[in-house]
Amino acid sequence: MPKTIRELADDLKVSKQTIQYHYHRLPTKNRHTDSQGKNVISLTAERIIRGKVAKNLIANNQQTGSEKATKTSKENNELIATLIREVADLKSQRDKQLATKDQQISNKDRQIDQLTKLIDQQQQLQLTTVAENKKLRNHIQKLSGLLETSNPVRNQQENDKKEDIHKNKFNKSWWHFW
Repeated sequence: MPKTIRELADDLKVSKQTIQYHYHRLPTKNRHTDSQGKNVISLTAERIIRGKVAKNLIANNQQTGSEKATKTSKENNELIATLIREVADLKSQRDKQLATKDQQISNKDRQIDQLTKLIDQQQQLQLTTVAENKKLRNHIQKLSGLLETSNPVRNQQENDKKEDIHKNKFNKSWWHFW
């Protein structure tokens, strides 16, 4: 069950300000509020804060010497258990994140394979189109070559007809004078 800042401070026998200090330095995903807007400490946040308070207490104990070094083995065992649970939680979160990343990479690999196939198909279509265009150009060149060879014959025939018409006119007009 989530605790308030005061409850956790009482449990750890530290000031409320100490708990608030550590609470406000937690990542936002670990900070929660209840329906009344009060800050509530989740189990994960509690473990983190307990670990930080314990580190501070150990540091203070080392500074002040033997007068604060009277921690019981029970408190040490609780701290160790808390740290072990925190490490286990972090490992499980890491494993979940890695699994998610592996899935995303797998999806990207499939997308890359699909795009590679599409590019290959596009290149094949483009090569086919280029080959067909070459065939059509060759065919058009052959047809234009046939037209060019038939044009001089046609021009000669037209010229012959014009000469015949001109001769006929001339002949008619000559006989006309007699």
